[in-house]
Amino acid sequence: MSSCTSGVYLLTVFFTLSSIALAQFPRECVSLQTLTSGECCPGLFPQQTPDANDRCGSTLGRGQCLPIVADSRPHGPEYTLDGMDDREQWPTRFFNRSCRCNGRFDGYNCGSCKPGWTGDNCDMQIVVVRKNLMELRDGEKKRFVDALDLAKRTVHPDYVIATRHYANLIDFNQNTTNFENISIYDLFVWTHFYSVSKTFLGLGNGSAGGIDFSHEGPAFLTWHRFHLLQLERDIQRLLDDPSFALPYWNFAIGGNECDICKDDLMGARSNFDPNMLSQNSIFSRWQVVCQFVEDYESLGTICNSTAGDPIRRNPAGNSDRPMVQRLPEMEDVAQCLEVTLFDTPPYFSNSSDSFRNSIEGYSEPSGRYDSTVRTLHNLAHLFLNGTGGQTHLSPNDPIFVVLHTFTDAVFDEWLKRHNADSSQYPLENAPIGHNRQYNMVPFWPPVTNSEMFVTAPENLGYSYQVQWPGRTLTITEILTIGVIAALVLVAFVFAVISCIVHRRHSKSEVLQPLLGDQYQRYAEDQKENAVMVKTDESMNTQIKKL
Repeated sequence: MSSCTSGVYLLTVFFTLSSIALAQFPRECVSLQTLTSGECCPGLFPQQTPDANDRCGSTLGRGQCLPIVADSRPHGPEYTLDGMDDREQWPTRFFNRSCRCNGRFDGYNCGSCKPGWTGDNCDMQIVVVRKNLMELRDGEKKRFVDALDLAKRTVHPDYVIATRHYANLIDFNQNTTNFENISIYDLFVWTHFYSVSKTFLGLGNGSAGGIDFSHEGPAFLTWHRFHLLQLERDIQRLLDDPSFALPYWNFAIGGNECDICKDDLMGARSNFDPNMLSQNSIFSRWQVVCQFVEDYESLGTICNSTAGDPIRRNPAGNSDRPMVQRLPEMEDVAQCLEVTLFDTPPYFSNSSDSFRNSIEGYSEPSGRYDSTVRTLHNLAHLFLNGTGGQTHLSPNDPIFVVLHTFTDAVFDEWLKRHNADSSQYPLENAPIGHNRQYNMVPFWPPVTNSEMFVTAPENLGYSYQVQWPGRTLTITEILTIGVIAALVLVAFVFAVISCIVHRRHSKSEVLQPLLGDQYQRYAEDQKENAVMVKTDESMNTQIKKL
């Protein structure tokens, strides 16, 4: 490929990534007029079409403005406040019409391509490779760390966040709306917080739990998959590099050492405070967002871009819980991959024989539910012992990114090994937000759980470079192999004995001719008798003549 062609290709890729699906809402859709209309269908004028009346790229055949389809199937019993939460049947509390893109076109205005595709007509396939963070070259490590830091300091070019619940989102007196800008990385944090926050019951009534759109249910894996994908594509655009891929942290190494907790990677432990990051790490300067949970739950505000404390982390430092002082091991991953069912009723954190519950870490790696254990994903978070171990704050620690890419790698490997399709994902009665066709909260434009229940290389534009452990044999398989081995051994012994008997029989046949010399053969006996008959006839003739 010539340098000129490469430049055109990269420019094309950059352009088609300019309006990917994200959260919360596009800046073009948060005016008073647009919110009251209930329609978010921006057009591609003037970037991609000269038609000022274009909506959703309709003049180019890319999409159309259509009613939003929201899942209304029954959910599980964990949430009992139906009608009280803005996120129910997402996103219909805010909008009832959005862009629905044709074919491989994608984005809030159909101006970009679906994951894995690029080009003016979204007809060029592209697959990036996510690699082990510890195996990257020095330059690749620095580029990744610098990219995260740049994303932390760069205001998102397209999206803004709500700072109030829907009832107070519009200030009619001031003709304003309560949205504000946020950085690319902090949007990643905010999105996670919004998905786990409690239901606000009104001033003076506080907030109620029983709701989590991204954990303790089937959507744990599909939700976090899309969450990572949006960050990866945001950074590709930020760097103008379509080949950029998020690495992963193989946390299944056992022991009590955090191998990526180094200053040139995710930050070493401070020499002055074991709960803080080393000043030599770029991440020691990061401040968390979404920290003031008590205010959000009592005042009805939503996390905004206000900066709080520095990141805290003390790997294996929780002496009160020895269980979380060691990382998972690769044998745990091997067992988890052998669990055959994606999820099982009640599709919650107490599900047994569920791959999802095992990788999430509420069950043993083998699938057996045990309320006292924390394994795999959960154990890795708790091991960090700090910001990364608190659900509402955890994405503030950038280790969250590489921890979840490895979790997603295990998920993708499971999908391939078991040849899974969306029929294995529960259609209804999962916790609210976790049904197969539910639009994941708070992504925009709407994207369902089922859309992420696919193998990544063929459908989402990325793959993993992982050396997976060998398959673990079950007790039944071991017994079966033992029985087969015993039968083979018996057959071998029988064959040896048969051989020996046959050999002895053959030796007996070789000795028979020596005994047979005492007897004439049948043909020779007939010949001799014929000679004797002729001799007798001759003698009789001579006697008659006499």
